[in-house]
Amino acid sequence: MARQLILQTDKAYPFNVIKLDRKKLYGWKDIVAYDSAGEECVRADIDPSGAFIIPKGGKALGILDKNGNWVERKELQAVYQDGQTAMLLPSSFDQPIPLTRRASLEEFLDHTIEYVYLLEPNETATELVKQVSTNEELFTFTYNYRAGYEGSAAFLVESKGNLFLLVGYPTQFEFIGLEQIAEFNTEEEESAEQEEELDFSMM
Repeated sequence: MARQLILQTDKAYPFNVIKLDRKKLYGWKDIVAYDSAGEECVRADIDPSGAFIIPKGGKALGILDKNGNWVERKELQAVYQDGQTAMLLPSSFDQPIPLTRRASLEEFLDHTIEYVYLLEPNETATELVKQVSTNEELFTFTYNYRAGYEGSAAFLVESKGNLFLLVGYPTQFEFIGLEQIAEFNTEEEESAEQEEELDFSMM
């Protein structure tokens, strides 16, 4: 059974989370290659020397220390930039999520949305749908599909009686402009004009 996301206001509302992607919206097609015998071709890689064929699944990400020794993933420890040990955040599916925080539309638009999920209620969620649709601000919380050290921003949006969960991250806007007005060097301009006036035929 798929895990359920439980949103908590005055009562608990369990939802099935259905990821929406382009394949589900528009469909898709696959291109399959066959050899002369009618067997399906399987993609493989060749090492830099060209002497070995690496089948699918034959490459994996390895972690090495500064001395080139292999390090097991379980031996790694996450830390923040200041060196302190990072706190492991639980999955959003492990416990009910209280809907206590709200975000303005401006704050929402300052985020880049990566994933869109349809929230399918297991029971009637009319009251929650009404709250989401009538509020000028959006319910927001930190979303973690699985336990991790950094969550994503999640927002609840209503459309045609359905609830959607939009997950993304803050967009970093940078102001591009002159920090100071450029000062022209008149001496360099005069010397450049003098060079242009030189007649090399006189040499």
